[in-house]
Amino acid sequence: MKVCIIGTTSWGTTLGVMLARRGIDVALWARTEEEAKKLTHDGQNKARLPSIAFPEGLMAVSDIGEALRDISLVILAVPSQTMRQNVQVIKGDLSSGVPILSAAKGFEKDSAKRMSQVIAEEMGPKHSSQIGVLSGPNLSREIAKGLPAATVIAAHNGDVSGRSHDIMHYQSFHVYTSEDVVGVELGGALKNIIALGAGMVDGLGYGDNAKAAYMSHGLTEIASLGVALGANPLTFLGLAGLGDLLATCESTLSRNHTLGVGLAKGRSLSELMASIGSAVEGVPTTAAALKLARQLEVKMPITERIYGVLYEGLSPKQAMAELIGEI
Repeated sequence: MKVCIIGTTSWGTTLGVMLARRGIDVALWARTEEEAKKLTHDGQNKARLPSIAFPEGLMAVSDIGEALRDISLVILAVPSQTMRQNVQVIKGDLSSGVPILSAAKGFEKDSAKRMSQVIAEEMGPKHSSQIGVLSGPNLSREIAKGLPAATVIAAHNGDVSGRSHDIMHYQSFHVYTSEDVVGVELGGALKNIIALGAGMVDGLGYGDNAKAAYMSHGLTEIASLGVALGANPLTFLGLAGLGDLLATCESTLSRNHTLGVGLAKGRSLSELMASIGSAVEGVPTTAAALKLARQLEVKMPITERIYGVLYEGLSPKQAMAELIGEI
């Protein structure tokens, strides 16, 4: 069995390491031959996942045809804003019938489309029935260390979620399946917005009571948009909703939480983005989610305030004071 992972991100590398430890051959696709050679030489991804050695069976390759040859699953673990261009790279070499799993948690900023929608648009009807999404409380560094975790794979096609489950399920990585693609994707994307604000609450020193109240309203806001888009409201009480929200709002490993703390302490957005060095999905997702909310006439006060902080110069202190006052 062979799996191709598109994306040398921390999450993509983590999934590759986990699968290789299970004895599955993994092709980790790098954009350039130089990057592939460096990853192979170092035996780890020093830039994104330092100190985690590549197991036997994990190979970094730059030839997309080689990476996709004879695979049982392809996983797209790339930032949401580059999903479309990455799908364009693989579509000419991907065999029909191969499940395509999105592991990205965000919306395309300009179109406000979910990742499964972007993939379907680019892949066309030949592959549209093979698309699934993976989401849950999955902090990559913990999973790379072998700590236990759980996730959800959702697909409209039960064969896709079933086959993906059989490949991804591991003794320390429990996989559950769902038919609610919309709900699972929205839970994973929208919790990043809430996590930005949770970081601000922590950075401002408002305490656990205020943070708990804020997070509970954040979950309600996620569910409101989700239901308006056709999701099952119960999805947001599970791993892909509440579970992911708790992990991302509470952990110091969360890039979105880290950025929120930094903003509350007076650091600039550009400075923080540069220091974090990886995609912070909550930033573009906030703009896309607000666009959707306005189109659907769904009230999302948290998203409104976070957008104000990110794009309109609203201070985190004023934004959080307004939100906490409304709770």
